[in-house]
Amino acid sequence: MSKVAIVIGATGLIGSALVEKLIDATHVSKIITLTRKPISYASPKVFNEVVDFENLALYAELLKGDLLFSCLGTTLKQAGSIEAQRKVDLDYQFNAAEIAANNGVKHYLLVSSAGANQTSNKAYLKMKGELEHVIKSLPFHRISIFQPSLLIGHREHFRWGEKIGSWLLPVLCFLPWLKRYRPISGEQVAAKMIQVSTQAGNPLEFFCLDEIFLN
Repeated sequence: MSKVAIVIGATGLIGSALVEKLIDATHVSKIITLTRKPISYASPKVFNEVVDFENLALYAELLKGDLLFSCLGTTLKQAGSIEAQRKVDLDYQFNAAEIAANNGVKHYLLVSSAGANQTSNKAYLKMKGELEHVIKSLPFHRISIFQPSLLIGHREHFRWGEKIGSWLLPVLCFLPWLKRYRPISGEQVAAKMIQVSTQAGNPLEFFCLDEIFLN
Protein backbone atom coordinates (compact mmCIF):
# COMPACT_ATOMS: atom_id res chain seq x y z
CA MET A 1 0.00 0.00 0.00
CA SER A 2 1.27 3.46 -0.88
CA LYS A 3 2.19 5.53 2.18
CA VAL A 4 2.58 9.14 3.25
CA ALA A 5 5.95 9.93 4.82
CA ILE A 6 6.65 12.98 6.99
CA VAL A 7 10.26 14.12 7.44
CA ILE A 8 11.56 16.58 10.02
CA GLY A 9 15.22 17.50 9.81
CA ALA A 10 14.99 17.24 6.03
CA THR A 11 17.87 19.68 5.41
CA GLY A 12 20.46 17.82 7.48
CA LEU A 13 23.01 15.18 6.54
CA ILE A 14 20.66 12.23 6.98
CA GLY A 15 17.38 14.01 6.30
CA SER A 16 18.40 15.37 2.90
CA ALA A 17 19.64 11.93 1.79
CA LEU A 18 16.46 10.38 3.15
CA VAL A 19 14.18 12.63 1.10
CA GLU A 20 16.10 11.86 -2.09
CA LYS A 21 15.80 8.13 -1.44
CA LEU A 22 12.11 8.39 -0.51
CA ILE A 23 11.46 10.01 -3.88
CA ASP A 24 12.54 6.74 -5.50
CA ALA A 25 10.81 4.54 -2.91
CA THR A 26 7.86 2.71 -4.44
CA HIS A 27 6.05 2.24 -1.11
CA VAL A 28 5.77 6.01 -0.55
CA SER A 29 3.47 8.15 -2.70
CA LYS A 30 3.76 11.45 -0.83
CA ILE A 31 6.53 13.07 1.20
CA ILE A 32 5.88 16.02 3.52
CA THR A 33 8.98 17.91 4.66
CA LEU A 34 8.59 20.30 7.59
CA THR A 35 11.30 22.96 7.56
CA ARG A 36 11.99 26.43 8.95
CA LYS A 37 12.78 27.82 5.50
CA PRO A 38 11.26 26.97 2.12
CA ILE A 39 12.95 24.28 0.04
CA SER A 40 12.10 23.35 -3.53
CA TYR A 41 12.24 19.80 -4.81
CA ALA A 42 12.18 18.54 -8.38
CA SER A 43 9.81 15.69 -7.55
CA PRO A 44 6.02 16.18 -7.42
CA LYS A 45 5.96 13.62 -4.60
CA VAL A 46 7.49 16.14 -2.17
CA PHE A 47 5.44 18.82 -0.43
CA ASN A 48 7.47 21.29 1.59
CA GLU A 49 5.77 23.07 4.47
CA VAL A 50 7.41 25.92 6.37
CA VAL A 51 6.63 25.70 10.09
CA ASP A 52 7.54 27.38 13.36
CA PHE A 53 8.84 24.60 15.57
CA GLU A 54 8.19 26.77 18.62
CA ASN A 55 4.46 26.56 17.83
CA LEU A 56 4.19 23.19 16.17
CA ALA A 57 0.68 22.57 17.46
CA LEU A 58 -0.52 25.16 14.94
CA TYR A 59 0.60 22.82 12.15
CA ALA A 60 -0.89 19.59 13.53
CA GLU A 61 -2.74 18.90 10.28
CA LEU A 62 0.60 18.51 8.51
CA LEU A 63 1.65 15.70 10.82
CA LYS A 64 -0.78 13.18 9.39
CA GLY A 65 0.44 10.17 7.46
CA ASP A 66 1.86 6.68 7.87
CA LEU A 67 5.56 7.23 8.62
CA LEU A 68 7.34 9.92 10.62
CA PHE A 69 11.09 10.13 10.02
CA SER A 70 12.71 12.27 12.72
CA CYS A 71 16.19 13.42 11.71
CA LEU A 72 16.23 16.80 13.44
CA GLY A 73 19.31 17.90 15.34
CA THR A 74 21.83 20.64 15.92
CA THR A 75 25.19 21.19 17.59
CA LEU A 76 26.11 23.09 20.72
CA LYS A 77 28.06 25.56 18.58
CA GLN A 78 25.11 26.23 16.28
CA ALA A 79 22.58 26.39 19.10
CA GLY A 80 24.71 28.58 21.35
CA SER A 81 23.86 26.82 24.62
CA ILE A 82 22.90 23.42 26.00
CA GLU A 83 19.41 24.73 26.70
CA ALA A 84 18.95 25.84 23.09
CA GLN A 85 20.34 22.54 21.81
CA ARG A 86 17.94 20.59 24.04
CA LYS A 87 15.05 22.58 22.58
CA VAL A 88 15.89 21.32 19.08
CA ASP A 89 17.18 17.82 19.83
CA LEU A 90 14.62 16.97 22.50
CA ASP A 91 11.63 19.32 22.72
CA TYR A 92 10.96 19.91 19.02
CA GLN A 93 11.32 16.23 18.20
CA PHE A 94 9.10 15.09 21.04
CA ASN A 95 6.43 17.67 20.21
CA ALA A 96 6.35 16.51 16.59
CA ALA A 97 6.20 12.87 17.63
CA GLU A 98 3.41 13.46 20.14
CA ILE A 99 1.26 15.30 17.60
CA ALA A 100 1.90 12.65 14.95
CA ALA A 101 1.09 9.79 17.33
CA ASN A 102 -2.17 11.46 18.34
CA ASN A 103 -2.94 11.92 14.63
CA GLY A 104 -2.68 8.19 14.08
CA VAL A 105 0.77 7.93 12.49
CA LYS A 106 1.70 4.30 12.97
CA HIS A 107 5.47 4.07 12.47
CA TYR A 108 8.02 6.45 14.01
CA LEU A 109 11.66 6.28 12.89
CA LEU A 110 14.14 8.26 14.98
CA VAL A 111 17.81 9.09 14.42
CA SER A 112 19.40 9.05 17.87
CA SER A 113 23.04 8.36 18.75
CA ALA A 114 25.23 5.50 19.86
CA GLY A 115 25.68 5.83 23.61
CA ALA A 116 22.36 7.61 24.17
CA ASN A 117 21.51 7.33 27.85
CA GLN A 118 19.17 9.45 29.93
CA THR A 119 21.51 9.15 32.94
CA SER A 120 24.68 10.06 31.03
CA ASN A 121 26.87 12.86 32.40
CA LYS A 122 27.43 14.03 28.82
CA ALA A 123 24.75 16.55 27.86
CA TYR A 124 24.38 15.38 24.26
CA LEU A 125 24.03 11.68 25.09
CA LYS A 126 21.73 12.54 27.99
CA MET A 127 19.27 14.50 25.82
CA LYS A 128 19.29 11.74 23.20
CA GLY A 129 18.57 9.17 25.90
CA GLU A 130 15.82 11.30 27.40
CA LEU A 131 14.14 11.58 24.01
CA GLU A 132 14.29 7.82 23.48
CA HIS A 133 12.75 7.33 26.91
CA VAL A 134 9.78 9.68 26.49
CA ILE A 135 9.08 8.53 22.93
CA LYS A 136 8.32 5.04 24.25
CA SER A 137 5.24 6.39 26.04
CA LEU A 138 3.59 7.55 22.79
CA PRO A 139 0.91 5.42 21.09
CA PHE A 140 2.79 4.53 17.92
CA HIS A 141 2.25 1.00 16.62
CA ARG A 142 5.96 0.76 15.95
CA ILE A 143 9.04 2.72 17.00
CA SER A 144 12.39 2.21 15.26
CA ILE A 145 15.41 3.92 16.82
CA PHE A 146 18.73 4.23 14.99
CA GLN A 147 21.91 4.77 17.00
CA PRO A 148 24.73 5.40 14.51
CA SER A 149 28.41 5.89 15.19
CA LEU A 150 30.22 8.98 13.88
CA LEU A 151 28.39 10.40 10.88
CA ILE A 152 30.38 11.34 7.81
CA GLY A 153 29.38 13.24 4.69
CA HIS A 154 29.01 16.79 3.44
CA ARG A 155 27.46 19.18 5.93
CA GLU A 156 26.44 22.80 5.57
CA HIS A 157 28.36 23.63 8.75
CA PHE A 158 31.95 22.40 9.14
CA ARG A 159 32.67 20.37 12.29
CA TRP A 160 36.31 19.92 13.26
CA GLY A 161 35.57 17.14 15.75
CA GLU A 162 33.79 15.05 13.17
CA LYS A 163 36.47 15.74 10.57
CA ILE A 164 39.25 14.54 12.86
CA GLY A 165 37.14 11.54 13.87
CA SER A 166 36.54 10.66 10.23
CA TRP A 167 40.32 10.46 9.78
CA LEU A 168 41.13 8.52 12.93
CA LEU A 169 38.22 6.11 13.37
CA PRO A 170 38.63 4.21 10.07
CA VAL A 171 42.24 3.49 11.04
CA LEU A 172 41.38 2.47 14.59
CA CYS A 173 38.51 0.29 13.36
CA PHE A 174 40.96 -2.09 11.73
CA LEU A 175 41.19 -3.46 15.27
CA PRO A 176 38.55 -6.24 15.45
CA TRP A 177 36.97 -5.05 18.71
CA LEU A 178 36.49 -1.52 17.31
CA LYS A 179 35.02 -2.46 13.94
CA ARG A 180 31.45 -1.88 15.18
CA TYR A 181 32.29 1.79 15.75
CA ARG A 182 33.42 2.58 12.21
CA PRO A 183 31.99 5.84 10.80
CA ILE A 184 28.84 5.72 8.72
CA SER A 185 27.58 8.07 6.04
CA GLY A 186 24.29 9.92 6.21
CA GLU A 187 23.24 8.12 3.02
CA GLN A 188 23.83 4.73 4.62
CA VAL A 189 21.71 5.64 7.64
CA ALA A 190 18.96 6.93 5.33
CA ALA A 191 19.05 3.72 3.29
CA LYS A 192 18.65 1.61 6.42
CA MET A 193 15.74 3.72 7.64
CA ILE A 194 13.93 3.24 4.35
CA GLN A 195 14.63 -0.50 4.36
CA VAL A 196 13.17 -0.79 7.86
CA SER A 197 10.09 1.19 6.80
CA THR A 198 9.34 -1.45 4.14
CA GLN A 199 9.60 -4.46 6.43
CA ALA A 200 7.65 -5.85 9.37
CA GLY A 201 9.25 -5.33 12.76
CA ASN A 202 8.81 -5.26 16.52
CA PRO A 203 6.78 -2.58 18.33
CA LEU A 204 10.08 -1.20 19.72
CA GLU A 205 13.37 -1.88 17.99
CA PHE A 206 16.90 -0.47 18.08
CA PHE A 207 19.52 -0.50 15.34
CA CYS A 208 22.93 0.32 16.78
CA LEU A 209 26.35 0.96 15.25
CA ASP A 210 27.19 -1.66 12.58
CA GLU A 211 23.60 -2.96 12.57
CA ILE A 212 22.71 0.13 10.52
CA PHE A 213 24.91 -0.86 7.59
CA LEU A 214 22.89 -2.68 4.93
CA ASN A 215 23.79 -6.33 4.51
